Amino acid sequence: MSKHILPHALRVPAIEKLKGKRIVLASNSPRRKEILRTFGIAPDIVPSTFEENLSIHDFPEVHEYPVATATHKVVEVYERLVQDQPDDPPDLVIAADTVVLTHPQPVTSDTSYSMLPAANQELLEKPSSKEDNLRMLLDMNGNVCEVVTGVVVAYPILTAPGYMIKSIDERTLVYFADNERHIIDAYVESGEGIDRAGGFAIQGLGGMLIRKVEGDYNNVVGFPAASFFKLLDLLVDEDPDFLDV
Repeated sequence: MSKHILPHALRVPAIEKLKGKRIVLASNSPRRKEILRTFGIAPDIVPSTFEENLSIHDFPEVHEYPVATATHKVVEVYERLVQDQPDDPPDLVIAADTVVLTHPQPVTSDTSYSMLPAANQELLEKPSSKEDNLRMLLDMNGNVCEVVTGVVVAYPILTAPGYMIKSIDERTLVYFADNERHIIDAYVESGEGIDRAGGFAIQGLGGMLIRKVEGDYNNVVGFPAASFFKLLDLLVDEDPDFLDV
């Protein structure tokens, strides 16, 4: 068995194609690493040094922002590894960037994502303090936010620049319960939300604040596994030379 493919991985064409290949995750996120391991992939961890200093205002479509950030991450890591480790270059580099956006949409159980109108959305970065975390959660309380992850992969090809880039973006709506103030205060005091975009961790104590999720739960955690594996399936189907260069 390949060192990057764990014994419990499903024996599907995309996974079989990855056996014996060097797989790299351009992130030190423990959540992304754990999601990939859940589905049988144990990548090398090589965090990107990209400063993530893009301006969201430079993108006419807000959902392009995390894809652009992930693209810079994947290119930086791929090119660095090819240069620094020419005898052991990567076969597949995976990068991701997750952002949380406010969405001024009333919360009703019969609201579907496709029915939401276009709206100006505010990017919620990691809180700068507990006070900032409290502000974010009070704004989203009883409301809904949108979690968007851009996933980008890079793999070798024979033509310049020597690698191909493919990307997807996954969008999930997170509906907050109408929480009592003392619950929000207690969550902020726990400190869990300080290092999380949007100020909450749905897989942790923050799950107490959430009423429902519309879309991929793993996307909210940080990595949309289902769409990622669908992307790999498409690459296997469309490119007979995928990962064979």
